[in-house]
Amino acid sequence: MTLLLIAPIGAPLLAAAGYAVLGWRRGTCWLGAAAAAAVLAAGAALAAAGPRTGPAGLLRADALSAYMLIVIGAVALLAMLASPAYLAAEEAAGHATARDARRYGVLTQAFVAAMAFAVLAASLGLLWVAIEATTILTAFLVGHRRTRNATEAAWKYVVICSAGIALALLGVVLLHFAARHAHVPSSGALDWTELAAHAGRLDPDVTRIAVALLVLGFGAKAGLAPLHAWLPDAHSQAPAPVSALMSGVLLSVAFYAVLRVKVIADAALGGGFVRALLLGVALASLALAAALLLAQRDYKRMLAYSSIEHMGLLALGAAIGTPLAMAGVLLHVLGHGLAKSVAFLASGFVQQATGTSRISAVRGFAARSPLVGGAFGAAVLALLGFPPFTLFAAELAVFRAGFAAGLGWAVAAALALLLVATAAVAAGTARMLLGDPHPGPGAATIPSRPPIGAAAALLLGLAGCAALGVGLGPLHSLLLDAAAVLGAR
Repeated sequence: MTLLLIAPIGAPLLAAAGYAVLGWRRGTCWLGAAAAAAVLAAGAALAAAGPRTGPAGLLRADALSAYMLIVIGAVALLAMLASPAYLAAEEAAGHATARDARRYGVLTQAFVAAMAFAVLAASLGLLWVAIEATTILTAFLVGHRRTRNATEAAWKYVVICSAGIALALLGVVLLHFAARHAHVPSSGALDWTELAAHAGRLDPDVTRIAVALLVLGFGAKAGLAPLHAWLPDAHSQAPAPVSALMSGVLLSVAFYAVLRVKVIADAALGGGFVRALLLGVALASLALAAALLLAQRDYKRMLAYSSIEHMGLLALGAAIGTPLAMAGVLLHVLGHGLAKSVAFLASGFVQQATGTSRISAVRGFAARSPLVGGAFGAAVLALLGFPPFTLFAAELAVFRAGFAAGLGWAVAAALALLLVATAAVAAGTARMLLGDPHPGPGAATIPSRPPIGAAAALLLGLAGCAALGVGLGPLHSLLLDAAAVLGAR
């Protein structure tokens, strides 16, 4: 069992070491995909081992951790399958060198390892360290091209996320203070299990401040309002596979931290405080995303603002907190990860083929490249919540749970804002995919049809998103167990 806990972290680190020593070349470019497959397999094995796996030093896995490992592995596999083709096109266009590719391989694998460590960490302190590590690693990936805009976006990302992580650190310190004054042993003062077991003895005033800081701090990394401003700039400049990783799974890993904190807060303070806090953050994020999507002219930024919208929906479901709502939240995490990964990967190939990221400069791309254009369109439909994709079932579960829990007013407000966001995204996507095709102003001589690895990533992501929308299969019991870990019974 210890091997299953170490493998999701060790496999990407081994791949990172391979890239550091051997570089990014024909014989090593698939190391990342192999490491991602190992993370996915380890998550599935931990899920099959039972709803709860005992501690192994600093690491611990339960049903929620196993589920999040599956999400990390699935999204990372898509991103790594598409990376060789993306980097080859960047080198052909003169935007990257062999040294850049080597650095990309090392950083992306260290990034995946840090996310796996975050969801397996046995304590809040270790989780904070892992989230901070992802900030450092992804800052270099956001600035991968080293242009002025990329550097500016990287610095903005570091400053805003570091401010959020600093708030979270203060929350960690205060929660540790409350735990020690509740006579929780020093060795377990930040341990998830110990904190949950002694939550009723925590000082309510100190805990209330700590929880507010933790939700706002980790919420900044999750792309939730008010510390959301880094997200569109970072995604507009990061390589497409990195955007897939960041939007598809990093945001969800940060929200995983919020969910863990919510379990302790509900036991210590009752459900009302965190519910009110999450409802405010959720509606503010949805309103902000809807307003900004209306005026969006860049399709990569459009996808980034869509991520803010979806994180707002996760916060809404967590605020509702019933078993149906929490199952919907977790299903939404996986569905959003798959769909958003496909959308960003496809957008990267659109940008390479047209030479622009402006919506107005792309026309008829579905006719020019049926595979990429069709994948982009299908991924956007999935993100908008159309059946048979996963997000339709997930959002339906959250909305049903909201009405049943007496929060119909919040659900109604969210639905109105979603309608605005849906119209804006649909209109922008239609302008890109339909009409007469013509090349963009700086188009490179790059094939519109992606190589087999990238095509497999697009098709596998869409197939998985559609299949989970029709039936959960073995994930059904895992979802229920993971929802139970979050206190939804």
